[in-house]
Amino acid sequence: MTGHVSQSEISQAHAADTEYFVRRGMTKGYQIASLVAPPIYVAFVLSRYGRSHLTINRALRSTWVGGATGLVGGGAFEYVRSAYSDPENVRTRRIRAAYDTASIRADDHSTIGGILFAVLMPAVFWKRASAVNLVLGGAGIGSALGVLTHHGRSISGDPPPATQIPGRTVGS
Repeated sequence: MTGHVSQSEISQAHAADTEYFVRRGMTKGYQIASLVAPPIYVAFVLSRYGRSHLTINRALRSTWVGGATGLVGGGAFEYVRSAYSDPENVRTRRIRAAYDTASIRADDHSTIGGILFAVLMPAVFWKRASAVNLVLGGAGIGSALGVLTHHGRSISGDPPPATQIPGRTVGS
């Protein structure tokens, strides 16, 4: 077999890489939006309407709606970024992303926090919000707390281990 790669194979690999980055962008968008939506919503409601309009149900709804908005925005951003980039650059980015242990650990902590809080929020606030807002909002808050836990561990001296990309020298 020769080292020749057909244009069809390059297109298929580029489509797979783009799909990977769209999913990754959706994940990161959800994490970031879930982190910033609750404080922005609380600040807005307190400054605009006062304390009487701030409820757990509305705060949880803003969390999951903000997360869903970040999910869509992150996916759209990564689609545009990856689909219209050079296939070789997208492949290089995908290889780097696959070995980025900090990002993988942040995703893991986010997933754990999301699942944990999707279960805990309904248990704690059952009578104060609708079930949908409790589960989805709890998942958003848990996701945000998971990302904060990852960054807290990294800052406190427990960074994720660095991984050497096979076939690459340290400087490249």
